Amino acid sequence: MIRFILCSALFLVGLNTIQAQKKSELIEQNQELKYKLDSISRMVSTSRRNEKLADQRSEEYQSQVTELQHANATLMKNLNSFAALSSQNSENINKTLATLERKEKQLKGITDAVASNDSTAVVILTNAKQVLGENAKVGVSDGSVVISEKLDYFFADGVGLNPSNESKGWIENIAKVANANPKSVITVASLNITGEMNIALQQATAIASILIKDFGVNGERISSVGHDGGLRESLQIQFQPDYKAFYDMAKGDVKN
Repeated sequence: MIRFILCSALFLVGLNTIQAQKKSELIEQNQELKYKLDSISRMVSTSRRNEKLADQRSEEYQSQVTELQHANATLMKNLNSFAALSSQNSENINKTLATLERKEKQLKGITDAVASNDSTAVVILTNAKQVLGENAKVGVSDGSVVISEKLDYFFADGVGLNPSNESKGWIENIAKVANANPKSVITVASLNITGEMNIALQQATAIASILIKDFGVNGERISSVGHDGGLRESLQIQFQPDYKAFYDMAKGDVKN
């Protein structure tokens, strides 16, 4: 009986020892699991925080991308506008240069015409001196060559309408100068001191008629006028450039 009791006591002691050992192991395992759980919880928290940061960064990046897209679109629009403006400016510059070139040609044409007129005046002056002699009354006024002679050389006492035979040679020489310079325009002017402009005009017309009928000067080039000579009487033959043709040429150039 005592032996049985001893065995039972030993069994109970062993059982308690085993239970105590298992409890200790369970506590240890629980602590380990708790540590692992805490570690996993920290990892999950860190992961969530990182995920949140990643979402924030993603949103920031997306916002930056959107801003860059808008900026790029604005830049492309400005570049297109600049290209269009540059093209327009280039076209305007080309048009301006073409206009300037055309105007330069027009001015050159006018300048050449003026120079030609001046040259023509020199030629007429030279011809008149050669044909009429160095003592001829020849001068230049406002670009025109003026040849003059006393009125009574053509008409006795400065009156009458029929030029003297003596003056026909002088008129013939004037015709030679006129025909040698076909581009000039001729004005025959009679200046008297009587104030009778109708007679002065008829005298100028008589001289012009001889130039045309007797010596073949083109009548379209000649005009006749009568002037009040004040205190002197004379007959003047004026050679001048064809200003009408010059102005028509200049006008045509300006229109073009």
